[in-house]
Amino acid sequence: MFVGFHERQLDDKGRLALPSAFRTAMGDSCYLVYGEERCIDVFPAEAFEDMATEMMRQVRARETTLTRQRAFAHSATLVTLDKQGRVTLDDRLRQYAHVTPSSKVVVSGNLDRAEVWSTDLYEQIAAAGRGAIAGGRE
Repeated sequence: MFVGFHERQLDDKGRLALPSAFRTAMGDSCYLVYGEERCIDVFPAEAFEDMATEMMRQVRARETTLTRQRAFAHSATLVTLDKQGRVTLDDRLRQYAHVTPSSKVVVSGNLDRAEVWSTDLYEQIAAAGRGAIAGGRE
């Protein structure tokens, strides 16, 4: 389970140190993929592969589109955590999520995955979520 909120900063090479609690759940490698609302989703390898299998089933059953499957597959990158628990966010992923090398980011848990957000986008999403929990009152 991925829960919580962690402020981090990318280094000048675009590397991100995952929170220690998340490293254990990720194992040695994980997938980085375009997430909803311009975050970067970080999935343990096994969870990603299960999700990909389910997406292929949905395409065959016409429950989702081949276009969505392609976009999902094209955006995915398998990465290995280094000895410091860092992963490299490549240029394509950083552009998608509106982050740059050396920028501050938020790494948050979303139960079955971690998410990497620009601080500005995260605050918008977090405010909307707090409002929903509070019955529409932020």
